[in-house]
Amino acid sequence: MADAPREFALPAGGTVTGTHEISESPFEEPAEEPLEIAGEEGEDPALAFRRTLGMFATGVTIVTTQVQGQVHGMTANAFMSVSLRPPLVLISIDKRAKMNALLREGVRFGVSVLAEDQRELSDRFAGRPGEHATEARFQEVHGTPLVEGALAALVARIERSYWGGDHSLFLGRVEYARYGRGTPLLFHGGQYETLLASAPVFSTLSPELRDPLLASGEERAFAQGEPIVRQGEPGDELFVILEGRVKVERAGRVLDRLDAGAFFGEIAVIDGRPRSADVVAETPTRCLVLSRAALQAALAVAPAAAWAMLEVLAARLRGD
Repeated sequence: MADAPREFALPAGGTVTGTHEISESPFEEPAEEPLEIAGEEGEDPALAFRRTLGMFATGVTIVTTQVQGQVHGMTANAFMSVSLRPPLVLISIDKRAKMNALLREGVRFGVSVLAEDQRELSDRFAGRPGEHATEARFQEVHGTPLVEGALAALVARIERSYWGGDHSLFLGRVEYARYGRGTPLLFHGGQYETLLASAPVFSTLSPELRDPLLASGEERAFAQGEPIVRQGEPGDELFVILEGRVKVERAGRVLDRLDAGAFFGEIAVIDGRPRSADVVAETPTRCLVLSRAALQAALAVAPAAAWAMLEVLAARLRGD
């Protein structure tokens, strides 16, 4: 995702235009040396190296700059802090990306750290716009565009640039920073991740039990206002909210609202009874859906997880 040489320019009129171009590197590149890596037999060493690096979970950012009134942005997770005094950060940009040619010493760039519900923006600026792509909105600070609603954002002026192989490294002195509250969008192993391990239904499971259970799930997306389950339907699946918010209704009355990390359908999936309420996506929502068979197998090995589910249910009934 972050290493893909894709980016987009947003002209004043608001139309998104692809700007993927090849740029020349100003650095003299050293001779390539062989890489020793323990990958699968016959695997391309470069691919094995990429997969190795992908095991490091990162946040997801959108790097932006502005040239002659036009906003340029690209999705990147190759971002890191360098120093607090002075405040310095580093970004790594693919040499094939036009962004690489736009950045140089003295130029300002923005880094917007995306929240969990901004996955569509990440896809859009990585060159994968969905059918219902989220409109990008920016706030300008120090002449630099920052993504509205981002979990955190900063503006930096480039102090130095360095050779980084097939990437260029840009060291920036931070001039502006802000942060909010929320859950970050995470990237790991070539795909988006969520903080599912901290959800009550999973927090008591060992990684040996939890990871296969999560891997068995199916991810589903629901538009705002779309029913997820209906009262009376078979209760053979448990839903864990990855992002978004849902409302639980019965007879037109809202019983509860649930956010990312929460789950629903736990009673029906355990005893097989029909759904006792409707659940509707109050915002665009993604859920991880687990089958009864997979969940019951995990709970049989780790009964503490079943108690955790019952404690959550009891808290809902008490109105905690």
